[in-house]
Amino acid sequence: MRILVAGATGAVGLQLVPQLIAAGHAVVGTTRTAAKVELIRRMGAEPAIANGLDAQAIRTAVFSTKPEIIIDQMTDLAGVTDLRHFDRAFATTNKLRTEGTDFLLAAAREAGVTRFIAQSFCGWTYGRGGEAIKTEADALDPDPPEELRRTLQAIQYLEDAVTSSASPEGIVLRYGSFYGPDTGMLSRAMIDQVRHRRVPLIGGGGGRWSFIHVEDAAAATVAAIERGKPGEIYNIVDDDPAPVSEWLPALATLVGARTPIRVPAWLGRLFAGEHLVSMMTEVRAGSNAKARRELGWQPAHPSWRQGFAEVASGATAQHAA
Repeated sequence: MRILVAGATGAVGLQLVPQLIAAGHAVVGTTRTAAKVELIRRMGAEPAIANGLDAQAIRTAVFSTKPEIIIDQMTDLAGVTDLRHFDRAFATTNKLRTEGTDFLLAAAREAGVTRFIAQSFCGWTYGRGGEAIKTEADALDPDPPEELRRTLQAIQYLEDAVTSSASPEGIVLRYGSFYGPDTGMLSRAMIDQVRHRRVPLIGGGGGRWSFIHVEDAAAATVAAIERGKPGEIYNIVDDDPAPVSEWLPALATLVGARTPIRVPAWLGRLFAGEHLVSMMTEVRAGSNAKARRELGWQPAHPSWRQGFAEVASGATAQHAA
């Protein structure tokens, strides 16, 4: 099939494009800048320059490349570290999830694209009450902390727009918190924060997180092309959701940092904000049972415990060389 990956040079796109090509698909990858055109070519894909917030540029890219399937991986998260001002940090990504989704879906409909797969998120978005591990049938947070509201609204907008689309048929993939070589939880920025003890363990650290290696996120996306059901949402996470009290000290140990500083929740609210206290103490993780069952997918990195160690070990070896 001919597939357009919007956001081909992002964390998932860099893994997804080669996997799609290996599976026998012809791939077009979009990027906002001419500087990344050669990177897309080196992956074996055809490049197309298009800003996701430019409706005409998106329409031109879709009509000129004639894809059968579009996979929307557009975000603007590179270098985001200031989570105290969360909605501000995610402002452009939120526009991509709203305006950008509308532009891409409109072009897809007009061009006769048959399937549209979009990136969403599985993490702090679920309601904070009830079971510690949530399924796709569980509601998203009806009353998130103020600093998270615009971002959650953008996520809900994307999910509603995509899953309600019949032409093209829409599928949403809720990825867990990413990690991989110099990516997400193991990016240089995050490792630096942990090594300098700037990521404290707030309260009891009972908030549960779901993780996913970017290679596994890409593999699930490939599986969704053929086996995903129209109108459905899938949690794409590993098998081992964990409380912050487990994963944060483990991450610190792996990157050679001292044990994270512990601060009470009241102090965390003063210096970090209610939203970060919630992420540390209240949030719920996601179950991957539906994705395993319906997509025939299983993560090659079933637990962040081994996955983090593998990535950290590779980074150490590369640095030593």
